[in-house]
Amino acid sequence: MCNLYSLNKGQDAIRRAFGITDDQTGNLPPLPGIFPNQMAPVVRQRGEGRELSMMRWGFPPPPKIGTQPVTNVRNVASPYWRPWLKPEYRCLVPVSAFSEYADTKPKKTQVWFALSDERPLFAFAGIWRPWTGIRGPKREEPVEEEHLLYSFLTTEANGVVGPVHPKAMPVLLTTEDEWSTWLEAPTEEALRLQRPLPDEMMKVVARGARKDEG
Repeated sequence: MCNLYSLNKGQDAIRRAFGITDDQTGNLPPLPGIFPNQMAPVVRQRGEGRELSMMRWGFPPPPKIGTQPVTNVRNVASPYWRPWLKPEYRCLVPVSAFSEYADTKPKKTQVWFALSDERPLFAFAGIWRPWTGIRGPKREEPVEEEHLLYSFLTTEANGVVGPVHPKAMPVLLTTEDEWSTWLEAPTEEALRLQRPLPDEMMKVVARGARKDEG
């Protein structure tokens, strides 16, 4: 389960890579360590253009499945997730690297994966939704607020991620064609992208770091 990723590219690079026509993020700094429940940028299709905006990582869980936000989605056949797989609720989550824990002793080791040592931008296949409730920083008197939340799809682990985390890996989208398909195509067509990235297209780029500064 991917619960840590990095976005260490500048704002202009993100705009150019994803063809952003409306940037709502303000002054966006590099984000070398993004954890669940934090705010991070996502890309949505808005009319003929693409919007970059900030959302909070983690959907509310299905009923009777605890209280922790759901950061990764695998079972896209579930009725709980189906409404958010329509084109209007799909998004791209910009990423430069992501981390999984290796089961080492005496403590687990963080392993970082990217497309190459240069950490070119790619995207997780994301979904988003509006939600009213209590999330974010702890406050003395918490109140319900309107949030925009995101999560992203996972799939079977490939031969690069599998030795570290055999259960699953995020769905990685690396080309403009894939980004357009995920944002715009009918659901059945878009879900064909829920597959492991070929081994030769990614690599391990760091070990042991809580954040990816590469």
